[in-house]
Parts: sequence; structure tokens; C-alpha cells
Amino acid sequence: MLKRVLNIFLLIIASAIILAYITGYNYLFRGIRLTYLRGESSSTIDDGTLFPSKIISKGNSKPWPADINYNKQKLSPELEKTLKETESVSFLVVRHGKILQEHYWDGYRKTTASNSFSMAKTVTVLLLGKALDEGRIKDINTPFSDFYPEFSKNEFGKNLTLEHLASMEAGLDWKEDYKNPLGPNAAAYYGFSLADVVFSNQLKQNPGEKFEYQSGATQLLGFAIGKSTGVTLAEYASSKLWKPLGMEQNAAWTTDDLGVEKSFCCIQSNARDFAKIGLLLLNKGRLSNIPLFSENFIEKMTNPTQHSNGIYGLGLWINQDFKIPHFYMRGLYGQYVIIVPQYDMIIVRLGNKENPEKDSKNRPKEVEFYVTEALKLAN
Repeated sequence: MLKRVLNIFLLIIASAIILAYITGYNYLFRGIRLTYLRGESSSTIDDGTLFPSKIISKGNSKPWPADINYNKQKLSPELEKTLKETESVSFLVVRHGKILQEHYWDGYRKTTASNSFSMAKTVTVLLLGKALDEGRIKDINTPFSDFYPEFSKNEFGKNLTLEHLASMEAGLDWKEDYKNPLGPNAAAYYGFSLADVVFSNQLKQNPGEKFEYQSGATQLLGFAIGKSTGVTLAEYASSKLWKPLGMEQNAAWTTDDLGVEKSFCCIQSNARDFAKIGLLLLNKGRLSNIPLFSENFIEKMTNPTQHSNGIYGLGLWINQDFKIPHFYMRGLYGQYVIIVPQYDMIIVRLGNKENPEKDSKNRPKEVEFYVTEALKLAN
């Protein structure tokens, strides 16, 4: 009897495994191995070493100068409490091009790499801007089907442009759900082939009519940029961002098993180097008064689109409703690079958790808190 029960159990397990492979859910086994079997319940900011990646090479490093008041003022009790409760690992404030505050916890240092999660979307959009500057892509309204003709056969796909992808107005049949193990986000993050995931999700409506944040849109954008440049995204990011900006460390861009970068996610870098992307955006594409990116394109990135209700530009979240307007790169669990043009300020926060409180437009309320606290430190 016991042997029969064991055989039935083994048959059920074998059938489940076969079914997972047939239906394309075999990535779940990797997901379980990289989370629950490691004592985690989901992805983490330290996932970088668990996946294949491509190096984003730095050039000659240009370290940040320190402000004369570097770390002289103590963090407020409220800020310290928030940073502790959200298991922050890095907090950095740059003002007038110099580091004013710099703090690390939980074994992190200024050279420690952390998962950017969706902050990588901003980098991908910047690479689109550079490809436009260089004439590798003729126009931001170029149809996606120019790169992948099969999309021209779809009722909605033929109208999809690169701007729709960058502005999150693609109309994909993609539900952005980080907790659903059977959803496209999990398949893209833990899966083996990004192309299999994003190209299997069709469009559900005409592009350009509705804002809907979808990681699949940025992944498609990454495919188009790769085709237009003829090099990997990591190589392009190295030559157009990491080297010109004088990043202090090499970064790594996580890939699928075929070596394709996850353009929607997962650049492994540190707070100081993430802040330099913020500096580029703050200075409207210029570095030491030398134009690296089109100012018009950066303006387009940092201003809200027509359908986003004032919260999103191209690859950037925007808050012009707050008393101190700002825009920011944003990743899962509260990874932020916050730019405050009015005060010539950049704030970087990296960590394991985010405060769930949202404002009236469903933006993270904690970003306003970080802006307010950073200004106290600056004063």
C-alpha cells in the first residue's frame, strides 16, 4: 500500500514537471531555487550574482568631490527611523555637484553593487536618446515593426512606435504584477529567453491612447535599440554612459540565458554611480558643460506625457504637484535616484523594502519625504 502511494506521488510530481515544461512555466523551478531554497520569499537587491550578466565597463574614473560639510549634519530621527524600517543599504545626497551626505548599512560600502530593478528602464530610454542623437534611429516615432516586421501584421502592433514603448503607452496585454509567479514579470525575471516572454504577449489596445506601466514595453524597446546599434546594450551603455560619466566601478547588466540584457531591469551598480546618471539628467544631458545627450530629448524624458496624469515622462517618474517639484528613477523595493532641479540636488536611496504609502496619484509617498529631509540636511 505504501509503495503504491509513493508511486502515485512520484507520478504526480513527474506529471507536474512535464506539464511545466510543456506550458512554458519551467522557469518556476529556477525561481523556487533562487528564492525559497535560499530563504527568500522573492527577488532581492543582491540577486546580481545569481544570473548571467554582461559587464558595463567604466573608463577613467572621476570620483565625486566631497562637500565641505560632508556628513557633518546628523540625519534627523525621522529619517533614520524610516531608513532603518525599510532596511536601507545606501543613502546619498549630492548638492552642487558634491557629496553632502553618504551613508551605508548592512555591510554595504560605496563600491558595493546593488540591483537597480526598474531604474534600468531610465538607462534604456537614455540609450534610445543616444541612438537618436547618432542617427542610428531616425525618429522617436519610428514604428517598432521597422525592426520586427511581424508586428505590422497585428491590428494594433502596426501602430506601435518607440515613443509608445518609452512612455508606457504601448497597449500590451501585460499585467504588471510582481507577486504572481505565473505572470510575465516573473517569467521575464527568472526565465530563460526574454524573446519568448515578450513576443508572446500581444497588444490589447491601440498604442498611444492610455498610460499603463509595463516592463514588457521597455524590454521591446531594448530589442529595438540593440538592432539599431549592432552592439549589446551593455557595450552601448559603457561607451555612451559609464565611460563619459567617469563611473567609479564597472557595472553588470543581467541577461537571460541567451545573453540578452533585461532592459526592463537589473543593472548591478552602486549609489555613487547611479547618482551620476542623476547628474546627467539634472544638467539636461551635459557634463562639465559638454553636451552628451540632446537637451530636447532630456526635456522630453523629464516632463509628463499627455496620458500619464502628470506622473510619467519617458523612463522617469515625475512629481510636479509637490511643493518642491522633482523627478526620479524608480526600482522595486524603493530603489531611487531623485533629481530636484530647483535645489541642484540628487538623492539616492537603495534598500530592501519600501514604504507602501502612496499619494493621490499612486506614486510612492516616501519620495516626497526623502526630498524634504535632504533639504533639511542641505540647510
